[in-house]
Amino acid sequence: MSDTLHGSRALVTGAGHGIGRAVALALAEAGADVAVHFHSSAERASETVSAVEALGRRAKAFRADVGVTAEVDRLVEEATGFLGGLDVLVCNAGHLVGRATVDGMSDEHFARVIDLNLTSAFRTCRAALPHLTASGRGRVVTMSSLAAHNGGGPGSAAYAAAKAGVIGFTKGLAKEVAASGVTVNAVAPGFIKGTAFHDTFTPPEAQSALEAGIPVGRAGTPEDVAATVVHLASPAAGFLTGTTVDIDGGVWPR
Repeated sequence: MSDTLHGSRALVTGAGHGIGRAVALALAEAGADVAVHFHSSAERASETVSAVEALGRRAKAFRADVGVTAEVDRLVEEATGFLGGLDVLVCNAGHLVGRATVDGMSDEHFARVIDLNLTSAFRTCRAALPHLTASGRGRVVTMSSLAAHNGGGPGSAAYAAAKAGVIGFTKGLAKEVAASGVTVNAVAPGFIKGTAFHDTFTPPEAQSALEAGIPVGRAGTPEDVAATVVHLASPAAGFLTGTTVDIDGGVWPR
């Protein structure tokens, strides 16, 4: 990958594994130093840090619960202190929590899914915006999902609602900060194979069915998503803001 982000400073939430790790590594390959956020596994975050450093870039892991405002504020403060500022924010942290149909879903479950996937992006963006504006080249990439378009699989209505909310939030924030030179875009992955998300919540037979329905003939990879994130973070995407890039092999729209 070309050195399109040389000297950039990036914070990636949920970067300990899966798509987040791939994004952190792709940003590093493009020349960025990376603050690696994690919540539960310091070991996996440390592995991401080591992989970034092996690419010749600076990296450090930071723990925070993105569901707690004070922890998000601390995360951004510590990450920007380490990096010396902030040019790229990737709001990747999120979780299905569990599959639950609406008629059996508790208020607490719904609120938790919204908080982890939508409100967490709001908290992180709010804390990071002063730093992104100051950089003069700020880039925000949020993480939506194919579920935002098609409602997701069984028992994921709350998740679909949260990810649709991410798209709306992205569009609104993009308008607010455009004059400051900050762009804000979303990516919406479809079936990305080999991630903890699907390994936890999607049975193997369901994964096979999903893959069979992808027009390009294969499942996505975390690296597919990461490549798009790098483009959105690059100078080449300076006229692109408020949009959502669907990374699903042609599943949506059909």
